[in-house]
Amino acid sequence: MTTSSSALDGVPIPPTEATATPARVERRSRLLALDGLRLVAALMVCLYHYTGRGGTVSESWHQSPAGIFPALSRVSVYGNLGVQFFFVISGFVICMSSWGRTLGDFFRSRVSRLYPAYWVALVLVTGASLILPAVIEPVRLDEFLVNLTMLQQPMGATRVLGVCWTLWAEVRFYALFALLVVLRGVTYRRVVLFCAVWTLAVAVCRTTGNELTDQVLMPEYAPFFIGGLALYLIHRFGGDLLLWGIVAVSLLLGQSEATRGLWHPAAHADFHRDPYVVILIVALAFATVAAVALGWTRWASWRWLTTAGALTYPFYLIHEHLGWFVIRVLHRALGLPPLPTLGATILAMLVLAWLIHRLVEKPFGPRLKRALKDTKLASRSPRVGF
Repeated sequence: MTTSSSALDGVPIPPTEATATPARVERRSRLLALDGLRLVAALMVCLYHYTGRGGTVSESWHQSPAGIFPALSRVSVYGNLGVQFFFVISGFVICMSSWGRTLGDFFRSRVSRLYPAYWVALVLVTGASLILPAVIEPVRLDEFLVNLTMLQQPMGATRVLGVCWTLWAEVRFYALFALLVVLRGVTYRRVVLFCAVWTLAVAVCRTTGNELTDQVLMPEYAPFFIGGLALYLIHRFGGDLLLWGIVAVSLLLGQSEATRGLWHPAAHADFHRDPYVVILIVALAFATVAAVALGWTRWASWRWLTTAGALTYPFYLIHEHLGWFVIRVLHRALGLPPLPTLGATILAMLVLAWLIHRLVEKPFGPRLKRALKDTKLASRSPRVGF
């Protein structure tokens, strides 16, 4: 796509952007392939928690999963890279869903999307901790209450949901993007500048060793969010050297962070990771989202992909601790063989996720969004769209 340059800041701007208005927000069909990729990422993390690590899951199986699933565990040990996969998809989706929206719209959409299922997951996991504390340590009331805010990690409180550390990363990404881009209106130029400045800030941050800047800038996860943002711009405006350059730099930084964080050659002999495989999986995460951005996945138009995408978030929230609970009951208490236990556990978590989506997210998400829109703040902050 041909671009024109702004003499003011030198950042290429698509010619159509200068005349863009909120009424001309992109109205393309839902990218169903992204829903499928989200579920793939969630299943990667799920298999990692069930068969690719030791600790509590070993206690649930009554031995190391590496001994029960020798072949599968060598693959599932890489499943925690599904988190980085999620972050690339998140960058793409957040940029897409925030285009043409005010800051208030963005805030309401994130709150109504994240919290209803999250609160239900907290109740379910806390209840499981009371029934079978051998799998999940009982949760104190003060810990449960602070977990309702989703801010338990920075507050130093015990996490009820093991996976919620990723939500803290997402929340920080939302805050940065909202304050630096959405507040003034999402445009090509602002997203590109945000990507460039955040990348440079991350590089500088790595030289300071400052805990505050690490928490704000998230150098270990930022390249994945940034890569997803740039890939959405490629999807919307077409690719050029600048955007593909941002994706390439994000990939190079992201594989370095992932390898450094996940390759521990002497740490866990049963769950050893090959650094070359880590690099390959990170590259595949970027490549699959790039395929969506380029329109190569339009053929993936099956209706069930919408359901798959809807199940992903509640499934991700509940699968870890409740899955260990089910494994212990089916395998150790009822004597079900390992492979059927694994399949039944994953299926049970998907069914429960569907119930949460149907009974909680669908009815209460829109109500929460409407309630937030009806607050007094909505009529008192017109400049930021609340």
